[in-house]
Amino acid sequence: MTGERRITQRGLWLDEFEIGVVYEHRPGRTITEGDDVLFTTLTMNTQALHLDAHWAAQTEFGERLVNSMLTLATIVGMSTGQLTNGTIVANLGFSSVEFPAPMRHGDTLYGETRVVDIRPSRSRPGQGVVTLEHTGRNQDGVVVARAVRAVLMQGRPA
Repeated sequence: MTGERRITQRGLWLDEFEIGVVYEHRPGRTITEGDDVLFTTLTMNTQALHLDAHWAAQTEFGERLVNSMLTLATIVGMSTGQLTNGTIVANLGFSSVEFPAPMRHGDTLYGETRVVDIRPSRSRPGQGVVTLEHTGRNQDGVVVARAVRAVLMQGRPA
């Protein structure tokens, strides 16, 4: 159709990021026992706290917990469509990762990302490094994960 406006979902270009802005990633994701067991076994993490209900029942938590790497991967993944889909050059790394409270099977994870810093790349014209702070909260608003990540982002095409 002529004159039809089309929008393709993408992440942000480097110049669209603003320090201090917080992006809320919705919908949330309820993490099931099946999700956790699949992720844990796919990644060859044989930690009994994720796989052995009898053993985990005897810990201070009283039950199995969601693999923290699944929690981290999910909050980063939640941000992709809104921030970096098709506009990221590379994930440069994490400067900190913490898990202040556990995720339990059946908890719903909500993610948000704060833009902490933006700087032009010293070696790649038209690109820049964006520092993002990802935070995951459960359905009660309790912070279950926080990570600071640097990404190399593409500038807007000419």
